[in-house]
Amino acid sequence: MTNNDIFKKLRVALKLRDDDIVKILELVDFRISKSELGAFFRKEDHPKYMECGDQILRNFLNGLVIHLRGPMPEKTTIKDTTKNQKTPFHKKEIYKGKTQGKTISKKKSND
Repeated sequence: MTNNDIFKKLRVALKLRDDDIVKILELVDFRISKSELGAFFRKEDHPKYMECGDQILRNFLNGLVIHLRGPMPEKTTIKDTTKNQKTPFHKKEIYKGKTQGKTISKKKSND
């Protein structure tokens, strides 16, 4: 199965139009025109047929992830005072137990 076949099957399965695919590729800063895109969906014996390269399919898949899931959460850093290092983490992460030389303890409840 070629990249063109995979691209065609994804296009049909997700009911995407050329405009949608162009917008998905723009999410990963990859610019392509509708005519260039149309060349991937032609039959192999057509004179304007063009093979879909790995880079185009990879960018489409990465853009599709962003399109379907949304953008990745922002990364922020916290400063670890014990080592004076910045540690990246996602805002939604919750640290439990030991982290970067510090111990986080939970308060005991009287239940």
